[in-house]
Amino acid sequence: MPSLEEELFPSTPGKFKIERAHAMNRQFHRCFASTSTLFLWALFLIALTVSYLSFRSFVDSGSRYFAASWGGIQWEKQVRSSAQIHRSGGLSVLVTGAVGFVGTHVSLALKKRGDGVVGLDNFNNYYDPSLKKARKVLLNTHNVFVVEGDINDARLLAKLFDVVAFTHVMHLAAQAGVRYAMENPNSYVHSNIAGLVTLLEASRSANPQPAIVWASSSSVYGLNEKVPFSESDRTDRPASLYAATKKAGEEITHTYNNIYGLSITGLRFFTVYGPWGRPDMAYFSFTRNILQGKPITVYRGKNRVDLARDFTYIDDIVKGCVGSLDTAGKSTGSGGKKRGAAPYRIFNLGNTSPVTVPTLVSILERHLKVTAKKNIVDMPGNGDVPFTHANISLARRELGYKPTTDLQTGLKKFVRWYLSYYGYNHGKPV
Repeated sequence: MPSLEEELFPSTPGKFKIERAHAMNRQFHRCFASTSTLFLWALFLIALTVSYLSFRSFVDSGSRYFAASWGGIQWEKQVRSSAQIHRSGGLSVLVTGAVGFVGTHVSLALKKRGDGVVGLDNFNNYYDPSLKKARKVLLNTHNVFVVEGDINDARLLAKLFDVVAFTHVMHLAAQAGVRYAMENPNSYVHSNIAGLVTLLEASRSANPQPAIVWASSSSVYGLNEKVPFSESDRTDRPASLYAATKKAGEEITHTYNNIYGLSITGLRFFTVYGPWGRPDMAYFSFTRNILQGKPITVYRGKNRVDLARDFTYIDDIVKGCVGSLDTAGKSTGSGGKKRGAAPYRIFNLGNTSPVTVPTLVSILERHLKVTAKKNIVDMPGNGDVPFTHANISLARRELGYKPTTDLQTGLKKFVRWYLSYYGYNHGKPV
């Protein structure tokens, strides 16, 4: 057995060189093996960490799924209960944009006459969500269940159509407002085009296919100067992105009607106003500012011509919506395939009596008993049009549509609601 000295210092120089080389080689291999082992351990630890994070992500995703505002046995029970029909020959209607201005009123009208109604709304913050939440409370008191979700959520829509065989869809969800399109144009494409297509896809795949009634807009008439506006007039000159998305919606719905046999009714609303309205609308913001002693901005058109609108009271609009649902023919598709021709209709829903904006302000001043501080300025190029005027002869003939509320009466009802809702007493907040 060689001694330690012999192992470290061999007697033969040549042998020393060879042995030293072998020793260095062995040390190198040991070092390499050790490094490789450390490297493998590092890889193992990295893989373990990634696996853990992936697992956590999976758990978090699952938690978000189970904590979502839709899904589950109890949720399905609420949806079915809300969709239950309580009258002979009644409808089962999915109302999108259910906590919006028009959506709330239409949902209440349908529910009160015994139809099944399920609401869908994403409660976005385009205007104060607290008003939307208050509308939801109102709907809840009338047993209308509102699902919180987005019309772009294909899985949610598929689930709703799976849980309930809706006979109709009242599609009112949209990004509203003409001027806001200059600030956030993508929101209009997201809601008014992509959201519409997602809803149409879900509807054409549903079995049975529902008939669809949806909100277009008088804005599609754009720069049209022929009055009153008729459904057959040209609509290829939109003055705003909002109008363009609504016009695109009319073309898209026509395509789905033609290819898939969906029954489609488009409604061109003319300046809807009334209780529970939208805070971004002129009559609403004028009321708020007048009561707060703030000035209001009143636009005028070219050559100092007053702007005019065909103001239409919410109850009249609801009559048109319900009439459209009642007269909508059935969709003819099955399994996403067209079996025959289906109805495609477009109607104006207006009041047929345009009123100038200064007249609107005068009526508000009378009902509020406060004089407005007015700033009169020329209308900027923000997409607004100088006037609107609806020809409603087609809706009158086909839907039995007949508006009955003039602006004086309608604004009186709105002011009464506004003062009550916002806690005013004799024109002062309490």
